[in-house]
Amino acid sequence: MHTIIHTSRPAARSREAKPASATGFRKPHYDCRGETDALQLVVYVPGVDATGVSIEARAPDLIVTARKTRFVRVNWQALHLEGSQRDYRLRLRLGSGYAYPSMQAEIHNGVLTVTLPKSQGNQAGTPSRLRRVA
Repeated sequence: MHTIIHTSRPAARSREAKPASATGFRKPHYDCRGETDALQLVVYVPGVDATGVSIEARAPDLIVTARKTRFVRVNWQALHLEGSQRDYRLRLRLGSGYAYPSMQAEIHNGVLTVTLPKSQGNQAGTPSRLRRVA
């Protein structure tokens, strides 16, 4: 049986750089604790300080982006540490039962704690309004 080997490059392969959208981030470890009046989210982001944290609420989603501080050393050499030095991005679908404008966050030693209070209509003991979707 004969084997044919093509030495030319395939035409479908692109030489353009890929955008650094989702590939530049990694998902951090996190823990959610539901309390009676709030949701407490603990996100572990080592190497991040308070200036590198961005928290967004887009409809039912909560997006936490944490960027590490970069130091450029005089004797810099590539050590293939790019994978461990990526920034963090966590996207959670929490729903619309929370009061996003009154959210509180604090970071201490790489542990980000976000407290998200529940909306007044979704407190314990108060039935939530049902919505017909179909």
